[in-house]
Amino acid sequence: MSNEPPPPPPDDDPFSKRPPQGPPPPQGGSPYGSGPPPPPPPNDPYGGGPYGGADPLAGMPPLAEPGKRILARLIDFLIISIPLYLISLPFGGAVDVSSDDGNDDFGNAIGNTYTGHQLVWSLIGLVVYVAYDTYFTHKDGRTLGKRLLKMRVAMLNDGSVPDTSSSLMRAVVLWLPALLCCPCLWWLINIVLMFTDKPYRQGLQDKAGKTVVVNT
Repeated sequence: MSNEPPPPPPDDDPFSKRPPQGPPPPQGGSPYGSGPPPPPPPNDPYGGGPYGGADPLAGMPPLAEPGKRILARLIDFLIISIPLYLISLPFGGAVDVSSDDGNDDFGNAIGNTYTGHQLVWSLIGLVVYVAYDTYFTHKDGRTLGKRLLKMRVAMLNDGSVPDTSSSLMRAVVLWLPALLCCPCLWWLINIVLMFTDKPYRQGLQDKAGKTVVVNT
């Protein structure tokens, strides 16, 4: 009978970051070098990661470039918005086409009707966008746009695919203000953060979900 230990069970998440391979560390040491691992920085809300060390990104692929992230988001937007617009056409379209000069009661009524009509389609769009982002982010961290450009969303603390709650939080923070209140300002803030946030290039949705976007 063999005395070899059984092999470890397979990991269900192929994206989880792994500790470095090599000989076991000396007693009392760390797999990342001699001596105990350094504590996480005091301002790091992610705790330094499960493998020790101060950098949660250790063992993960490099962060995705902001330009690629913007292009992937544009691809996702077109994938959803074009079919939604075509579906809305038999119902009057999702765009307000009323012309109201403010001096005609009948024109005001038409304008109000179209405003309500637009709101309905904005809410429908919000549900579709949030569902799309939540499903694909929880599935394997990759929307269709990210898959085309070879990127994925990962939990910052361990590199795993985001769970349902993190995926939903990320999608709601991304799309709710963008579709219902302040689209231009919201996209501008997120684009600026992707270029300037240190050290993780997190947009507001990443900060809410405690995620990062990395290359694959």
